[in-house]
Amino acid sequence: MIASTPKPPYYAVIFTSVRTELDNGYEEMANAMVDLARQQDGFLGVESARNDVGITVSYWRDEEAIKAWRENTAHALARRFGREMWYQSFKTRVAKVERDYGFEIEM
Repeated sequence: MIASTPKPPYYAVIFTSVRTELDNGYEEMANAMVDLARQQDGFLGVESARNDVGITVSYWRDEEAIKAWRENTAHALARRFGREMWYQSFKTRVAKVERDYGFEIEM
């Protein structure tokens, strides 16, 4: 599903990862983090895809909202588990969205 975002500007946090072979609750934690992020002030939406490389893009109102999410205790624990067992490698990028455009076909 493509996230419905407001008129720019807003911010995107792009998390790209390569998983290890371990599962150990990964799917449950990933779902819990999306649910928790949805409750955060300033959260606008999320998109995710996984093949050999996983890409999750979360959208935020401003940098303060991103900082508050980063400082969330449960999110910090999930990041620690990710470093210790779920990710072989990862990269996080933060970008300011200045333009967006597209279309949607009604089904």
